[in-house]
Amino acid sequence: MQDTAKNKTAHLVKTFGEIIENHRKSQGKTIYKISAEACLPKATWREIERGLKNFRFANLWKIAEGLDIPPATLIEELSKELGPDFTLSDFD
Repeated sequence: MQDTAKNKTAHLVKTFGEIIENHRKSQGKTIYKISAEACLPKATWREIERGLKNFRFANLWKIAEGLDIPPATLIEELSKELGPDFTLSDFD
């Protein structure tokens, strides 16, 4: 069960990274520029985009600010991308 939870978390983090990378690229911003605007280290931004780093809620807020979009927009897009049946729990 623990492996399944880890896989689901990894999928969530990777999907979120893809969403923010798409937003960043659509705005024509480099990781260097966006990380400065979001007050996040460049390495942190890169790791989040690549789905290599789980992050704190405060970083979600900084990411949204750097992208000039509401945090709820990122959550809504993530929820839509993962689908209505996605859950991090092992209980069905």
